Amino acid sequence: MASGGARTRSGPPPDPNALRRDRKSDGEWTVLPAEGRAGEPPAWPLVDHDDSAWGVRELELWRTLWAKPQAVMWERLGQELEVAQYVRRLVEVEQPGARANLHTLVRQLGDALGLTIPGMHTHRWRIADGAAEPRQSSVRTPAPPARTSARDRFRVIDGSAG
Repeated sequence: MASGGARTRSGPPPDPNALRRDRKSDGEWTVLPAEGRAGEPPAWPLVDHDDSAWGVRELELWRTLWAKPQAVMWERLGQELEVAQYVRRLVEVEQPGARANLHTLVRQLGDALGLTIPGMHTHRWRIADGAAEPRQSSVRTPAPPARTSARDRFRVIDGSAG
């Protein structure tokens, strides 16, 4: 039986808008362009399937994914093969009767590529303000100041002016 200790993704995910920003472990957040990656996608790196319908679907997903904001980082990190493997597995999952463990693998690959919210938080990526960004406020609104004296609190209760 395994004993305690740190585990992957244990605890709350990092929050780019957290009030406390002085933790060394928090690291820097990378802001991805809301408009996505510009230009043509890289060449498809995998061997094509025999079934032409699979190949058409793979290339459709490939083009769609390489236009996303996360693709800026994939290109920088040279993750063409990882994205292609995700695409191939995703096409397999779309088929009727796909194995349950394949669904889990696709989710994990999506997390690893930053295609999910938890995956983006793990990588400390956020999308710049724009239509593609998840709802997040970049500026926290401070709470209204608390009353400073007992006298002020009693004014509220009985309505007296002093």
